Amino acid sequence: MSTVFVSIALSLDGHMAPDGMTMHRPEYRNWGAKWGALMSWLISQQYFRENLKFGPGGETGPVNDLVRRTAERIGANIMGKRMFDQGEISWPEDAPFHTPVYVLTNEKRDPWVRPGGTTFHFVNDGPERALELARTAAGSRDVRIAGGADVIQQYLNLGAVDEMEIALAPVLFGGGRRLFENLREPAPQFRIDRVLDGPAATHVRYVRQ
Repeated sequence: MSTVFVSIALSLDGHMAPDGMTMHRPEYRNWGAKWGALMSWLISQQYFRENLKFGPGGETGPVNDLVRRTAERIGANIMGKRMFDQGEISWPEDAPFHTPVYVLTNEKRDPWVRPGGTTFHFVNDGPERALELARTAAGSRDVRIAGGADVIQQYLNLGAVDEMEIALAPVLFGGGRRLFENLREPAPQFRIDRVLDGPAATHVRYVRQ
């Protein structure tokens, strides 16, 4: 069965996204600069630049290898409607997933097919149904819970998350969307499986106990 995992960046004060992050208000509370600082470790990697067609160049080495391995293991993604809405505005036509993506939403909508192998499917029957569909689509590869924070929390509360890959960046947001809120007791327990130090983030892989 597919491994279900989370792979995200996190600020030192526990936020996945800065306060007021929305493409409709790019100037609000300087969120763009905060987001750029959080993701600087990823944007500089060669594999990421190639995947998003940013052009040649970029860093190689252990962090780049980690980014590549993470991308290659994904057979399907799951995300929330808020994340999709922001991405629909900002993602390139060749969206950066290259897998089926299952969007948790109350909206009725036909699948949205993009170039490069990405198809967005809109699931109205809850997180369990989205995970069932994603597992089937992923086949022998794994399912990534892409975000946002509330969707990750739902799958943690379901006990469905097997692994978490967290890039802890040395930035402070002072507000925004926290990753570890609204968790039920008993919360799932993880152990540290791997730590990779990078110049712009510390990468920690946690595996479910």
